[in-house]
Amino acid sequence: MNSLGLYVHVPFCSAICNYCNFNRGLFDAALKVRYVEAVLAEIRHSGLNSCVARQSSDLRPAADTIYFGGGTPSLLEPEEIAQIIDACVRSFDVAADREVTLEANPETVTSARLAACRAAGVTRLSFGVQSFREDELQRLSRLHSADRARAAVAEARAAGFDNVSLDLMMWLPQQRVEEWLESVDEALALGPAHLSLYLLEVYPNAPLKDEMARARWSQAPDDDAAAMYLTAMERLEAAGYEQYEISNVARPGRRSRHNLKYWTDGEWLGFGCGAHSTRDGVRWRNVAATDEYIGRIQCGEPTAVDVRQLSPRERLGDALFTGLRLVEGIDLVDISRRYGVDVWQRYGRELDPFVETGVLRREGPRLRLTREGMLLAHEVMAVFV
Repeated sequence: MNSLGLYVHVPFCSAICNYCNFNRGLFDAALKVRYVEAVLAEIRHSGLNSCVARQSSDLRPAADTIYFGGGTPSLLEPEEIAQIIDACVRSFDVAADREVTLEANPETVTSARLAACRAAGVTRLSFGVQSFREDELQRLSRLHSADRARAAVAEARAAGFDNVSLDLMMWLPQQRVEEWLESVDEALALGPAHLSLYLLEVYPNAPLKDEMARARWSQAPDDDAAAMYLTAMERLEAAGYEQYEISNVARPGRRSRHNLKYWTDGEWLGFGCGAHSTRDGVRWRNVAATDEYIGRIQCGEPTAVDVRQLSPRERLGDALFTGLRLVEGIDLVDISRRYGVDVWQRYGRELDPFVETGVLRREGPRLRLTREGMLLAHEVMAVFV
């Protein structure tokens, strides 16, 4: 896990979903062209700076994953995706067996576009399906239908993709447990390599919150949300998927290598507006506004803001916080070796109640959440940050 992950943010969407709180905006073809040029310049500049810092053009930083996130990255032309991948390969020492993920919405792809993305170097697709029920898709203001989602998966396989992930969302407005499980079963019928299952969070400034108030929609009680999560995980496990993180399951060998960097105290560089980076104990993010990001690149000005040198305590807290998201939890011996801290001596008094109630398990050198404990993860993680 010493190799970097490279993240490329694509802020464009065909429409703005009513629940979304990400850094995104409506698609603008001319702006997209300028944006891609800016991202290419940032990647090349970042690679050059790394070589200068190491005083050698032969010491390009190693990287083994590239992740196109958004927004809707599948709105890029395949040629633009190829250019960005090529810039990464030329600027960094990118592994030959790299994982290159493209997030995609089902309505934005065709057989031809998917084949071109495969030829461009994309190895993994992550489809934002969210639901296989038409009423739920409409409530979320999604543009695709359930049939279109199924067709997109079939087209991806025909284009040569054998590593396809699906995103699903539970605890939707008016959703009952059995309706959620319908979507889980539909996803299982498609046999993806990976699934991400998220509880809907209704943000205060999201249009969905107002729509729920006007339509008198509500989310199910907390006990039903817990049943949605636990029952889905049981079904997925029975179907041969391994849960490896709070929200993620995969076929053997198909875990998201890029996202694992976030949960295993890894390092990554983010390119594009609003992208975050963590490297050598320093954390920063790029300016969020697309126009400002492009302008800074064109003027040769730094795009990074909120640059912070993390304190040893912050780095330890992050390692514990993110590591507990993994099913295998954290290795207390490894944490002690890297940070010089006896975790149990420092935090044991606050963690003991969680162990006693079955939320946490301490098994030899490992500390991990139980599956039921994952529903209370934030309460446990608050001990560390």
